[in-house]
Amino acid sequence: MLAFLVMAVLMLALQPLFKKYLPQPPAQQPQTQAAPQQPAAPTTAAPVVPAVATPAAGVTKQAASETETVVENDLYKITFTNRGAHVKSWILKKFDNDALNGRLDLVNAAAAEKYGYPLSLWTYDENVRGRLDSALYVASREGQQTSPTTVSFEYADQDLTVHKTFSFDNTYSVNVETSVTSKGSPVPAFPSWPSGFGSQTTPAFYASAFIDYQFNKDIVRLPIKCGFSFFSKCSDISGGKTITGPFHWAGPTDQYFAAVFIPNDPNSAAMVTLRNSISVLRTPDKPDSKEVTNVDVLGAAVGNLHGPTAERVFVGPKELEVLQKVPVPGVSGADNDLNGLVDFGFFGIIAKPLFLWLKWTYEHVVPNWGWAIVLQTLILSLALLPLRITQMKSMLKMQRVAPQIKAIQEKYKKYSLRDPRKAPMNEEISALYKKEGVNPAGGCLPMLIQLPFLYAYYKMLSIALDLRHAHWLWIHDLSAADPLFLLPIFMVVSMLVVQRMTPQAGMDPQQQKMMTVMMPLMMGFFFFRLPAGLNLYYAEANLIQVAQQAIMNRTKLGQEMREMMEKRARKKDK
Repeated sequence: MLAFLVMAVLMLALQPLFKKYLPQPPAQQPQTQAAPQQPAAPTTAAPVVPAVATPAAGVTKQAASETETVVENDLYKITFTNRGAHVKSWILKKFDNDALNGRLDLVNAAAAEKYGYPLSLWTYDENVRGRLDSALYVASREGQQTSPTTVSFEYADQDLTVHKTFSFDNTYSVNVETSVTSKGSPVPAFPSWPSGFGSQTTPAFYASAFIDYQFNKDIVRLPIKCGFSFFSKCSDISGGKTITGPFHWAGPTDQYFAAVFIPNDPNSAAMVTLRNSISVLRTPDKPDSKEVTNVDVLGAAVGNLHGPTAERVFVGPKELEVLQKVPVPGVSGADNDLNGLVDFGFFGIIAKPLFLWLKWTYEHVVPNWGWAIVLQTLILSLALLPLRITQMKSMLKMQRVAPQIKAIQEKYKKYSLRDPRKAPMNEEISALYKKEGVNPAGGCLPMLIQLPFLYAYYKMLSIALDLRHAHWLWIHDLSAADPLFLLPIFMVVSMLVVQRMTPQAGMDPQQQKMMTVMMPLMMGFFFFRLPAGLNLYYAEANLIQVAQQAIMNRTKLGQEMREMMEKRARKKDK
């Protein structure tokens, strides 16, 4: 330790002598360290090396005034502004916003003005982000353009150099290439879709937004608010969070539309999740109402963390026929397209065929989505009829032997569960079941088999874009709530009738009355604001069940159970 201390003192003491008599080595040392740094910048971001010299020479490149460039084909009409080189309007020609406002503009004007327009560049430095959004870029094309075409935007000042190139074809996909350098160094700048969708016209539509991404066969769907999820990953979305790849596509979606980025290099891709809040009318169909509510707006920015970004962005409907035509190369173990954007739920193996069948019915049998649902519901109810009959018969038989089972249980009530003398009770009950031909699981098993079909149909109708603005009788939009609430009311009434018609001899009369009323009212509360297409399905299914129950009540077994129920009620009154 003493030797190290002496050496340190000598080195400090000799520093003035080194500077006086040996000036050359220190002068050469910075040059030796700087030499490897010169090629380091072009190695990291080689494609943007020519642009580095522009600001260094004091040359700027920016437009004198704001201009617009409109790119149009049979599917969309996109309006760019050179201020920020972003999109002001993205109209989908084949979709209506509503009966009054005409074609659908996917740009959420209120949110975009506050939080950013589509295809603006998102950077981690908020000051740089503001400069990129406010700069006047030089556009390669102005005015009206027809795809296929390519439009480029360039900007340069003393510090920043920016290139944005967009290539269009006759599909919903747009090729995007961007690069940003600051003082010769690459800046991570991600093309973004930051502010939701113009199709989000109600608080419920904002709540249905997700941020989805996929790598190979793994698809992750991040909701705004994570409720109880038993079968999938779930975590709330936080603004400004970086999710590193690899992934084959990623971006924000809502119930019917999506804006997802498809990186050319999935391994170098990263996504920043964006979440902000705006105030909207609680009831948009009543513009005179001043009651507002706060909703969350989801967005995402996707690009390369280490240099220029090259990718495609799909902006369009979540229709299977459209998504299956968007190639996503390199996917392993799943379809090489955007088919995964449509979430058919846990029972997708049932829901997807049901949807394809419903679409075929609409295209080849009856050209109306409402009547197609009516026809499909009728066929499904008839197909499930044997299960329902088995369920009803089993439940009626169980009710017939219920008094005998209760008598057996009373006989062994004095013994505890661990007492060996209680074991014969189960043997007597099993012998009774066998004698009367009763299957204890017969009432539950058919119901369990039906539940996946019911849930799959519910999920299928809730995501079917084709039901959006589809007419049926007095209903103008099967994807929205019934404006007159006739279907939910009819569903509640039909459930009351079914509950009233169903004999339940093994249940206490007071309990039966409560269930007869409470269950339909609870279902009516759940379905009151749900889409009319779902209410149509359940209302018709209940109507068919009324007919089935009426037939069952006329059978010998049904009449017997009705008499048992009435006898039990009279005995209870006494």
